[in-house]
Amino acid sequence: MPHRFGTDSREAFDDGWGTLEQAAREEVLAPRTQILEQRVKTILAGNDSPDIGFDLSINPYRGCEHGCIYCYARPTHSYLNLSPGLDFETRIVAKINAAEQLRAALAQRNYEPLLLNIGSATDAYQPAERRLRITRSLIEVLAEHQHPFSLVTKSAGVERDIDLIAPMAARRLAAVYVSITTLDPGLAQVLEPRAAAPERRLQTIGTLARAGIPVGVSVSPVIPFLNEPELERILEAAAVAGATSAFSIVLRLPWEVNPLFQDWLQQHVPERAARIMSRVREMRGGKDNETQFGARMSGQGVWAQLLRQRFHKATVRLGLNRQRVELDLTRFRRGGSLGERAASAQASLF
Repeated sequence: MPHRFGTDSREAFDDGWGTLEQAAREEVLAPRTQILEQRVKTILAGNDSPDIGFDLSINPYRGCEHGCIYCYARPTHSYLNLSPGLDFETRIVAKINAAEQLRAALAQRNYEPLLLNIGSATDAYQPAERRLRITRSLIEVLAEHQHPFSLVTKSAGVERDIDLIAPMAARRLAAVYVSITTLDPGLAQVLEPRAAAPERRLQTIGTLARAGIPVGVSVSPVIPFLNEPELERILEAAAVAGATSAFSIVLRLPWEVNPLFQDWLQQHVPERAARIMSRVREMRGGKDNETQFGARMSGQGVWAQLLRQRFHKATVRLGLNRQRVELDLTRFRRGGSLGERAASAQASLF
């Protein structure tokens, strides 16, 4: 079990999680978040799935305060003997030596730069990042090495790090994808209770785009008869805000996520619960979930095909028909920190 590090404290930065006053009131009503310190041996995770467009991933945190009921990363908390439900949302593991481990990995002689994504499982800009700044420290290391990266987030907190991301983006070394599941603030409040409001995420897309950062939108997950009718409207709103690419993943219900999500349906949309799950099973060959590569992200069958057609037609019309920005792997520089390289260069003069 990781060591308890303390409780979250809030900085005066609008990451879309509400004002400081609202946050303080929420903390009185909601369970307190505990940050659990962990020193990891490695920080880079390899990807062997052909469904994902990157080779390596970094997740600075395990668990996520955003509390999205559909999050496919929830079962990972079971590995820590914590619950995929409330514990996943309130007992957050912070990998406090992440930057140190990343710097060591990039300095290895046999390391070759690969496509790297930050926050593919849990959000790298969840509220704990306000104080811990682990994600920022990782981006600092990537900047030192001129290593390209992409990141996915639901938080406006990424705006804090524009000073690091924008210069890298200018050299084709960075791209950001903002996840927008719905434009309905009421639905967002119960589906993703502590993530930034949809309008705030659209503002973040605009802020990033104006800073010269390539920004895409992830309309994920698509849930039939819930947010699925909004697909085209979300894509259009993101394009107007400044997004230039898009991708989408249909709902996945692995392991403990399945009963948690079905309980949520019964609580919040009982009149549509059976219909939603029936359509999910149509996309999953009669099952609640599909783990097979090639089908787990997009589904199968007539309805999944129609959904893909709708997405393709909308993205072509809106100029969003790119899944990701091509990043430059050739600029990578091996070695230590900027200070260490400067000292080495100075020593070579003598």
